[in-house]
Amino acid sequence: MKTLDDAFKHTLKDVYYAEKALTKALPKMAAAVTDKKLKAAIEEHLEETRGQVKILEQVFKSLGEKPQGEKCDAIEGLIKESEGIVEEADGGVALNAALLAAAQAVEHYEIARYGSLREWAKVLGHEEAHELLGSILDQEKAANFKLTNLAVSSVNGAHLSRAA
Repeated sequence: MKTLDDAFKHTLKDVYYAEKALTKALPKMAAAVTDKKLKAAIEEHLEETRGQVKILEQVFKSLGEKPQGEKCDAIEGLIKESEGIVEEADGGVALNAALLAAAQAVEHYEIARYGSLREWAKVLGHEEAHELLGSILDQEKAANFKLTNLAVSSVNGAHLSRAA
């Protein structure tokens, strides 16, 4: 990478790979959790993620590029972490809280990436890409907000009802 445009296109390929990988990982996470609200939130975000893949394909098209991914080590690590939680967590309460935290780590990664991509698109004069990437960024922020509220309102406190 030598130019901002190079960094932009590299990172775009990175997030495209990441979103496609998440369409395979999220069903496994949803199957593992026992909290109904968390399961519903993960399943809902899976549908959003599938839509985000399509939006990213529109971004590529707006740039005159073919949609393609480039292996994203960050998402691979985050997915591996969630798989480890499923294997190691003993009990629904710990599993739910830890997977929720892992899902938030993914959201935080995506928020950082989409925030950068959106601004780079603006600087590079890619107005359509700027708008499309902004729409994904808004979805990721909303998903993180929903997960935070779920953690605070029920999942993190579930151990109290079990101990009573």
